[in-house]
Amino acid sequence: MVEGTPWRHILKFVFPVLAGSLLQQLYSTVDTIIVGNFSGEAALSAVGTTGSFIFMFLAVATGFSAGNGVVVAQCYGAGDQKQVKENASTGILLLFGMGVLLTLVGILISRPAYTCFIAVPEEILDLTLLYFRVYALGLVFQFGYNIIAAILRAVGDSAATLYFLLIASAANIALDLLFVAGFRWGVLGAALATDIAQAGSLAAAWFYMTRKYAVFSFGRKDFTWDFSLAKKTLATGLPIASQLIIVSVGLTLIQRAVNAFGQSMIASFTVGNRIEQYINLPCNAFQTTLATYTGQNIGAGKTERVKKGARQAVAISLTMTLCISVLLWLSADVIIQMFGIGKEAAVYCRAHLRALALINLVLSSYIPLFGVFQGTNHAALPMVTATCALSTRVAVTYLFRYSPFLGHTIIWWNGIFGFGVGFVITWSYYLSGRWTKNVTEPQ
Repeated sequence: MVEGTPWRHILKFVFPVLAGSLLQQLYSTVDTIIVGNFSGEAALSAVGTTGSFIFMFLAVATGFSAGNGVVVAQCYGAGDQKQVKENASTGILLLFGMGVLLTLVGILISRPAYTCFIAVPEEILDLTLLYFRVYALGLVFQFGYNIIAAILRAVGDSAATLYFLLIASAANIALDLLFVAGFRWGVLGAALATDIAQAGSLAAAWFYMTRKYAVFSFGRKDFTWDFSLAKKTLATGLPIASQLIIVSVGLTLIQRAVNAFGQSMIASFTVGNRIEQYINLPCNAFQTTLATYTGQNIGAGKTERVKKGARQAVAISLTMTLCISVLLWLSADVIIQMFGIGKEAAVYCRAHLRALALINLVLSSYIPLFGVFQGTNHAALPMVTATCALSTRVAVTYLFRYSPFLGHTIIWWNGIFGFGVGFVITWSYYLSGRWTKNVTEPQ
């Protein structure tokens, strides 16, 4: 990514990332559709209300994996193979350890979290706890997959992750049909299907990485743990993880507000959240791509190339998001029918989806720049931006949720306030050029 036309390299890298994310969303969506149609609206609501809390755990996996990926990318861009292997080894050990620890923590705190913090309605509480606890048993697989995928992206191999996710998607859908539609295991079957699919994806990723790349052919004695390297991964990944955790906390508070409106709103919000992930696919993929692109080019000392690539990536991200938004606006009713929700929930959901088609264009115009900040070790800025944006969304949600002006519609219109704040902060910082200062080169 350090030579040639920036947008060509970025697109070549981003399409596998985008396709992989699409596969992840597809099997999550199919999971939701199967649960909604074969287990009912209560089961659908239970699965949906776990989402924001689950995201809090995955934020740790994604953030620290991305942090390790940035460090590895910088070493790879500088041509230091020894540091590439040692940083990757330490990152793998660190993330697997985190996965085991958070699996235990998640199971232990699930009841107080869902009863006190998220305020899940009593009628779906048992289903919610069952789904989450079984799902949490597979967190270690997701932590393992995330670190391997981040390392592969760091050396420019984003295509391989697509195949691993294809395996996970096919397995998850097949097991959903077997466990939920066939055996009628409901939320238990949905959670088991996800765990097994993630384990298969991790196994495929490990097999590929250790055999395709000699530098990553780890034997038991090849693993090294270096506290200084772990500290570097933690320092780089902490702002990224914190940004995502802040997002998850904000979304959890919004979920609590949603829960107060009852099961129909919860079911509608579950569908809306699933579809929102599709709208955000381009900007999130470009953020991931620009973190690697920036890390490699900074490692090679090419700051101007980073600026050019960033501008091109934002333009392409916005264009892709616009196309998805138009499609969503036109097909909202067809999408809603697929999930098997009731009439009241469908009314809420239609308004939600059409609002998202407009609001998330703002998000797509600045999120890719987070990758630039992460790749230059200025990842604190995305964390600050996420904090301000989510604080704004939560504040307006609780301020206007019972008002005659917006009422329950603030559940989806809060995004225009939060994303507007994020846009101003992100572009102001980028245009100031401060992200080019004090860039830490690989040691």
